[in-house]
Amino acid sequence: TSRARMAGHISPWFVLLGFNLFCIIAATGYLMGVTQSKEYAEPEWYADIWLVIVWIVYFVLYIRTLARRNEPHIYVANWYYLAFILVVAVLHIVNNLAVPASFGAAKSYSAFSGVQDAMTQWWYGHNAVAFFLTAGFLGMLYYFLPKRAERPIYSYRLSILSFWGITFFYIWAGSHHLHYTAVPEWVQTLGMTFSVMLLVPSWASAGNALMTLNGAWHKVRDDATLRFMMVAAVFYGLSTFEGSFMAIRPVNSLSHYTDWTVGHVHAGAMGWVALITFGSIYALVPVLWRKQTMYSWKLVEWHFWLALGGTVVYVFAMWNSGITQGLMWRTYTESGTLAYSFTDTLVKMHPYYIARAIGGAMFFVGAVIGAFNVVMTIRSVGHQAQQLDYPTGSEANEPAVPAAE
Repeated sequence: TSRARMAGHISPWFVLLGFNLFCIIAATGYLMGVTQSKEYAEPEWYADIWLVIVWIVYFVLYIRTLARRNEPHIYVANWYYLAFILVVAVLHIVNNLAVPASFGAAKSYSAFSGVQDAMTQWWYGHNAVAFFLTAGFLGMLYYFLPKRAERPIYSYRLSILSFWGITFFYIWAGSHHLHYTAVPEWVQTLGMTFSVMLLVPSWASAGNALMTLNGAWHKVRDDATLRFMMVAAVFYGLSTFEGSFMAIRPVNSLSHYTDWTVGHVHAGAMGWVALITFGSIYALVPVLWRKQTMYSWKLVEWHFWLALGGTVVYVFAMWNSGITQGLMWRTYTESGTLAYSFTDTLVKMHPYYIARAIGGAMFFVGAVIGAFNVVMTIRSVGHQAQQLDYPTGSEANEPAVPAAE
């Protein structure tokens, strides 16, 4: 997107190998029980410091590459990736502020405690969703969907307004996870208000993506890769609406701690994050390995329907399970005692958990098929392109068309 090589020869390898080393350090620490005992089981201080070093090199590498670009237009996708890199660094540093017990021991003590720690945790947790699981993947959406559809972004101005709206509003929304707790009520209300306001820039991005497909819906019908991206945009709009709705205090009193939250999270994780990732992989793999097309477009179709079907089954099961849980937990007898025991609610969950397992299995099988297709595409020799109406081969190397107003 910059028409330039990445800056530096050593730093890209340092980021790649350094981040994977962090993953190994963190994973082995979990197995040994070496964590900060926070909400997200953060790795200890030595792993945190190493990740900060790697991430700062990543940020500098990205800025240097943008600075040496030969493409005068900075794509919207690059704005989102910049926000992803920068804000995740800020979140990680603040949330993991800690004092080591000694430099010869893994143990450390958090800089926050009590309500302050809860506030910091959910400021971090919700913005990890915002800038790790939203901004980076919106970057994929804003590049790969117009590229695959061979259509300019419907509105460049709308995409920039949406970017700044998401970047500003998301930062304030984390306290909606702390309704009915010791957090001051005005803080809860602030989080709820910004969560509702967040619907506007979020739907602007989803709508911008779908409007980009005007004049290209026949490609959506014929091209499963583009269909992955289109359905991802739909799930993004659905998940952001649901998130804003669930942040409203009376709704949250029913949904919190139930499987409704699990359904909401997986509508975003499977329906939005995973589907746009699958679509981006299918668009990119033939280009990276100089193939004319994927090994099998039938397998791409199979993957699409298994992923979509698995997501729908999973999410609907958790929605039903969660609402049933919430209603049973707040049902009282005439004497003011709970009408249902924990075991009663668990029995009611059983059919929904079976459905959840089926949906998850469908999704997993689709992912395995996708991985097989990617491996076979890479290994294939002299694989010829099918006669398709969407860009393949060298055409896909060209940058996306700058937006038209």
